[in-house]
Parts: sequence; C-alpha cells; structure tokens
Amino acid sequence: MNGPALTCPKCHAVVPAELTLTDAATVCPGCKSPLQVFVFPALTHGLSLGSAGERLENQDEASCFYHPQKKATLVCEHCGRLLCALCDIEVDNKHICPQCVETGAKKKKLKGLEHHRTLYDSIALGLSLLPLLMWPATLITAPIALYVAIRYWKAPTSIVRRTKFRLVLAILFASLQIIGWSIGLYYLFA
Repeated sequence: MNGPALTCPKCHAVVPAELTLTDAATVCPGCKSPLQVFVFPALTHGLSLGSAGERLENQDEASCFYHPQKKATLVCEHCGRLLCALCDIEVDNKHICPQCVETGAKKKKLKGLEHHRTLYDSIALGLSLLPLLMWPATLITAPIALYVAIRYWKAPTSIVRRTKFRLVLAILFASLQIIGWSIGLYYLFA
C-alpha cells in the first residue's frame, strides 16, 4: 500500500495493509477491539497533491468532502475527511479541514493558530508620544519606549503586514526626549 498508514482509532496501533484489503470486520492487532476498514481507492494508490480545484477524472478517485466534484488530495488529520487542495489548511505541519479549524479555534485547541498579536510598535510609539501631554512623565516613559522599540524590533508586527516605521518613530522621539532631559538636567545642575 502506497498511501498513508492507517491506525486504530482507539489505541493508535498501525493496521496492517492486509486488513485493509477487505471490507470484512476484523479485530485490531493492538487492542483487540472490533475494527472495520473502508478504504477509498485513492488511498491505496497514494494521494498526490493536485492543483487547487482539480476536478475528478473518473469514478475510482475519491472526492472532497466539501466539494464532491473535486479530487481529494489529502485526509484531514483530525476527523479523517477527504479534502481537495482548496480545503486543505496547514496548521502546525498538520493538514486540517475547515470545520476542524473552526472547531479548534472556538475551543482554543489549535496551538499554531494565531488569534492576535501584540503590536509592540504601537506600544512604543504611544509611550514616546502620549506623555508629551504631561512632559514630566517623559523622564520615565522615554527610556521605556526606547527599550520596547529596540527589544521587540524583530517581533512579528501584525497579522496584516506592517513596516518598521512606527518603531523608528518611537526610537527617534524617545531618543530626542532622553537627549532633551539630559541637556536640561546638565544645565540645571551645572
């Protein structure tokens, strides 16, 4: 059998290929629980990645669960549904169907799914600009803004692509405030 190895749903033991050649009921070699395997013809021939939306060429091929007219190219690693290239969503190097992604997102069981990101560039810019309204606060917030901007320079900015412009502005304003405080304190004590 060229396709992926089939496993028992209870004990996850690999089911030998000879047990998958018939539709007759048998027992799992690992846990001895009743087992009946129905194999789609495409699974025994091996699934090859097709182009997105590739149509079925003949009736021996398996079709996508969500798009019956499309050729199945993958199996969902959570529920076992056959998927076409359009429905395949890769999360943590696993191929998952849209329904499992939605369920995993609601139950927060998918670790690799990003729901939000901390926008450190906005935090740094806010720390450098907002205290200007109460200028004595800049004595504390300017070094913090400078630290946040430099510390999180390589952190992912947003799920939507953003530039480093806000970080550069935060570094510039924070540096100017620190220089201003340094000059002011020098003249105050000199």
